[in-house]
Amino acid sequence: MSGAFAAVPDSRRLLTGYFLGLGVIMAVWGARIPAVQQAAHLSTGQLSLVLLAAALGMVTGLQIGGRWARPGRLPALLTAGSISLAGCLVLLGQSQNLPAMLAVAAAFGLAHGVLDVAANTAAVRCQNAMGRPIMSGLHAAYSLGALAGAALAATTAHFPHSTLFTTTGALLAGLAVAAVPATRHLSGTDRPTARPGADAHKERPLLPSPGRLWLLAALAASCLLGEGAAADWAAVHLHTLGAPTAASATAFALYSAAMAAGRLTGDRLSAAFGAPTVVWAGAVLATAGLTIGVVGDSTLLALTGWALFGLGLSTTVPSLITAAGTGGAKAVATVTATGYLGLLAGPALIGALASATTLSIALLLPALLAAAVAALAHRALENTPL
Repeated sequence: MSGAFAAVPDSRRLLTGYFLGLGVIMAVWGARIPAVQQAAHLSTGQLSLVLLAAALGMVTGLQIGGRWARPGRLPALLTAGSISLAGCLVLLGQSQNLPAMLAVAAAFGLAHGVLDVAANTAAVRCQNAMGRPIMSGLHAAYSLGALAGAALAATTAHFPHSTLFTTTGALLAGLAVAAVPATRHLSGTDRPTARPGADAHKERPLLPSPGRLWLLAALAASCLLGEGAAADWAAVHLHTLGAPTAASATAFALYSAAMAAGRLTGDRLSAAFGAPTVVWAGAVLATAGLTIGVVGDSTLLALTGWALFGLGLSTTVPSLITAAGTGGAKAVATVTATGYLGLLAGPALIGALASATTLSIALLLPALLAAAVAALAHRALENTPL
């Protein structure tokens, strides 16, 4: 083992900071979108265009990151992605018209995609160097960052969103600049990419077969469709059951907290039982929890169901990215980009199904997809390192 990952504890702490900061930025942005819409005088349709620009930028960024995220380039991508994302957050707070919002939102999404691939690729390499699972814990940092960002946005709701965006963006950009000396060390080679007796720097990643790679991508899309459904429809689901506004808002918070808790324990569970078994058990729990929550027709069961759904899904995406990571950054980008398509398309699909049937019936789709993840977990994750 050589290069940066010889000091893997320091590398892990550094990557935890990147995941944490990414979660903070995305939550601050998401929580204050209504204020952005009001300040820029955007109609609902215009706001949809802004969000679409961010989504298209992110998909483009994921593809660019997949091509560029080689070991020697990871430090530059992490630093540039972080500073660009933070800077775009500042600009989003200053944009006052649709053309400016579209341009900055596209750049914001682009930076998000590049940083996402770079962070996950570096995380896979760090995990390989450590020789034990850490991916779930790093994704837990993202979840905790998102919770902190949402709380920050809520407690500063009486301040203009531009103030929050500028302060948050400037602080996180400053931290990224301060971390440059440490980030420069996030390169070098890690053990699993090299066969015994071979020069590590001459080795190519061991690509998963195309069929297995697309299976991993499809499962990621299935899981992230469920995350999108929770984000956009959990509160609405509680509202249709007659729950008070406070209880309705609690649904997604419980889901998010359960997911963070699951990710904090996921690495230890994967080390003890193996990723295929942990993902299978989690997907079964997610299926049962959401099904009970939807068909139970009560506020208590619904809240419990969303919490179990988050707990069950908590380890799936980190494990799928780990499995894809044996193929390098391009494979990570393929799984991540396909997964985000599920995240973006999921809420709209749930809405369309709800319009044709009922919301309760539509919400059985994420439960069915979780069941499919359980059925295919061992096939998709067999022979995954760690």
